[in-house]
Amino acid sequence: MKKAFLVCAIAALSPLMAQVLPMDKAVFQEAKPGFFQTDILTGIERFQKEDTPPAPAPKKFKMDMSVLDIPKELNLYKRQWYNDPVSQGATNTCWGFSTISFLESEAFRLSGKKVKLSEMYIVYYEYLAKAQRFVKERGMSAFAEGSESNAVTRMMNEYGIVPLSVYDGLNEKQPYHTHVLLYKELNAFMNQVKANGAWSETFVSQTVRSILNHHIGEVPLQIKHEGKNITPKEFMTNVLKLNPDDYVDFMSLMEAPYFKKAEYNVPDNWWHSTDYYNVPLEEYMKAIKTAIRNGYTIAIGGDVSEPGLDPTYQAAVVPDFDIPGPYINEYSRQMRFTNGTSTDDHGVHLVGYYEKDGVDWYLIKDSGSGSRNCGKESACFGYYFFREDFVKLKMLSFTVHKDAVKTLLAKCN
Repeated sequence: MKKAFLVCAIAALSPLMAQVLPMDKAVFQEAKPGFFQTDILTGIERFQKEDTPPAPAPKKFKMDMSVLDIPKELNLYKRQWYNDPVSQGATNTCWGFSTISFLESEAFRLSGKKVKLSEMYIVYYEYLAKAQRFVKERGMSAFAEGSESNAVTRMMNEYGIVPLSVYDGLNEKQPYHTHVLLYKELNAFMNQVKANGAWSETFVSQTVRSILNHHIGEVPLQIKHEGKNITPKEFMTNVLKLNPDDYVDFMSLMEAPYFKKAEYNVPDNWWHSTDYYNVPLEEYMKAIKTAIRNGYTIAIGGDVSEPGLDPTYQAAVVPDFDIPGPYINEYSRQMRFTNGTSTDDHGVHLVGYYEKDGVDWYLIKDSGSGSRNCGKESACFGYYFFREDFVKLKMLSFTVHKDAVKTLLAKCN
């Protein structure tokens, strides 16, 4: 009798169970040339001299987004002002491009001035700082291309900022940035310093400056603004009204106490900054939602290697065959960070939002080549569309003006 009752109960529940089973599907995608191959590589003379063609890319396991209703019309989104998307070329400096874009929006919000700022000005000084720390720590500090958003404000505190028109870091007739040879030469030199124990900070700094000057040019010590010579720090403070100390960084990880500052433990935080406010995930998401609704944009970064992010569709979601949305919480987020499936891959600029069926979609301005696969004539050129579940699970840190998060900062303090 009990068995018969159980069979009848399961049969009665079967239609309901079928409704809640995962519906998302995945496909194996053929690797096709995108913007990086068709524009960036062909636009850089260095790649025209390669003798060995690249190996065929393997198929990628991606969510099937062909049935997903992605809101890709820009006019659907409530947006704050920002400059048009630009390409980072063949560099790993997304952290600089995304944060400079964010600070351009901030300069407009604070001063009303629309200005295109130089990413490479910050990159130049960041390499120099990495080399100096490498010497101080006797080769135990990371020396790579990556960094974090707060590296930009850190360098600005010391060196200010300049317009792109003053310093673009490009050689004559070079259409896109490429740092392949730059990093190769810098890394070889730093390895030689370590091997020989040549721990002279003066010698290393001078040599690194010489390499940087050769590849991306000398940085200006003064600029001309409205007929007057001013320093980059004066331009930052007096003209743009930017104060690097006004920007705060957040993360949400269970491995550190909540509502306290902690280290963001990723390789790109090479100077081991402990200036990240660690907050519960619900507070983290609330801060993002509130900031973008109140006139602020956000520099945000995290993992972009999952099947739910597809450059073909320029969209990012969390498929329910990974984890259903209601189950995304601080545990699932921390588990992925701990086991390495959520990493600090890429920095982007969150510039707008659109609420669809009670769920936020975020307009993402991106310097990476995947955001350009739609073609230069498309309105989507240079953008991604992130559903909020992807941000909740995979975007690991963000930077915003302190005025956007006063309530949250009060809890932290």
